[in-house]
Amino acid sequence: RYLATFKRGDYVDIVVDPAVQKGMPFSFYHGRTGVVFNVNRNALGVEMTKIVGNRQLRKRIHVNIAHVRKSRCNEDFLRRVKDNDRKKQDAKLLGKTISVKRVPEGPKDMKIVMATPDEVEVLTPLPFIENYF
Repeated sequence: RYLATFKRGDYVDIVVDPAVQKGMPFSFYHGRTGVVFNVNRNALGVEMTKIVGNRQLRKRIHVNIAHVRKSRCNEDFLRRVKDNDRKKQDAKLLGKTISVKRVPEGPKDMKIVMATPDEVEVLTPLPFIENYF
């Protein structure tokens, strides 16, 4: 954990290690993800947003590296960028144009339910009968 290298711009998760009290962030920041803006010998400057009332504030805190780990929040994005670049390169070699945009799934196909009139069961409530005796 201590041997991990952090650079400016890296995404990090703040997870407090209770065995180390030095450089411990305030409890609000536990479990939050932020971006490294400063690297020191044994601490990291992390910038994140905090919702206060109806606005988002950018908060900058310094946290001991014992309470920080690399985030996996943008792994999928980086993998998708690599795949798209490879697809674009292959398409360029073939002389084609390719669209690498993500397309939503869209509505499902139509289905027709066939039934005979004797299979259809109509559910209606029982009529109310006033019974005063």
